[in-house]
Amino acid sequence: VQLQASGGGWVQAGGSLRLSCVASGSIFSINAMRWYRQAPGKQRELVASLPSGGTTYYPDSVKDRFTLSRDNAKNTVYLQMNSLKPEDTAVYYCNADVSRYPGRSGSYWGQGTQVTVSS
Repeated sequence: VQLQASGGGWVQAGGSLRLSCVASGSIFSINAMRWYRQAPGKQRELVASLPSGGTTYYPDSVKDRFTLSRDNAKNTVYLQMNSLKPEDTAVYYCNADVSRYPGRSGSYWGQGTQVTVSS
């Protein structure tokens, strides 16, 4: 299973970016998909999480600005980021709980995509 993240870049404060993450390989089902971020010198933090059939979670730091959505037919998760702030600058990683076979689930990570927000 591979996760390929894309869509990062440079944007001015107040701007928007849309990240994408495509899962490929031997996939029976995708149970949950998430986005994390890690800024220099800081721990990796969860910014959005959507379990299969569940509700989306956002921490207060991104609530009402970030929106996670998924296209199950394409095994793809998106992160729409609006009203970006300089403190959103980080490497963003997608993460998914994937079952390659019924009853067996593993956690997989994408390679990370850099988001830089200038003031």
